[in-house]
Amino acid sequence: MRIDQDTTALVTGGSRGIGLATARTLAARGVRLGLLARGRGDLERAAAKLPASPAGEHLTLVADTGRRREVERAVERFVNRAGHLDLLVANAGVAHYGPFVDVDLDRAEEMVRANVLGTIYTVRAGLEPMLERRHGHVVVLSSGAGLRAFPGAAVYGGTKAFDRGFAEALRHELAGTGVGLTTVFPGEIATGLHAHERDRLPDWRKNEDELPPERLAEAIVAAVGADRRQVHLPRVVGLLGINGIAPRLADLLLAKIRGRSAAPRLD
Repeated sequence: MRIDQDTTALVTGGSRGIGLATARTLAARGVRLGLLARGRGDLERAAAKLPASPAGEHLTLVADTGRRREVERAVERFVNRAGHLDLLVANAGVAHYGPFVDVDLDRAEEMVRANVLGTIYTVRAGLEPMLERRHGHVVVLSSGAGLRAFPGAAVYGGTKAFDRGFAEALRHELAGTGVGLTTVFPGEIATGLHAHERDRLPDWRKNEDELPPERLAEAIVAAVGADRRQVHLPRVVGLLGINGIAPRLADLLLAKIRGRSAAPRLD
């Protein structure tokens, strides 16, 4: 899909991290944006720093992606104001790490609402106007953990595996509709996703080099332009896919690269 000053895009989780970096990359191309997140103050500060679009002002959309009606109203408002929706980036998500038996179930439910239901609600609301025009593109943010989940991230990995499976099937369902779909599998990206739990991260997650979110944003925008199926960043994240055909080999490799805490059992 061509991305230029005639393009409109809605990005969830758009006030920080990967979402904000993606919004900045799109705005630099003249795209008119809708930034959706829960905090009004963060949204307004983020939107104020974006390059202006010739097509009109960027819109801030306060909504919780885990609440269906809030998402539906936000998407409807954006389409009404912008005139149409070309690109939807379902990025919003949360993470809480720790052994499953120690994870507060309220936090587990929060991950399911944001990472699973939030993706469903966002994509469903955004697809309808795209399908009516037979034009558009959807981006779903999964994770390397959606290809192979890690100890200490059982619920998070499960939610991201859902995002992967959902996006894989939907891409095929959209064949012939004029709407494309790209699934993104980030590795370690320098965002605030784990800012609340840095001292509780498992050993395999510590001391890893984190890539700037701008690199991922550029890769996402390039993939949309080329209608690519998937994005892996860094590219080595794609190797986690071998877990689906040779899980023991995946464990052996991860134990060597990340340490035994990434694969305590090798049987």
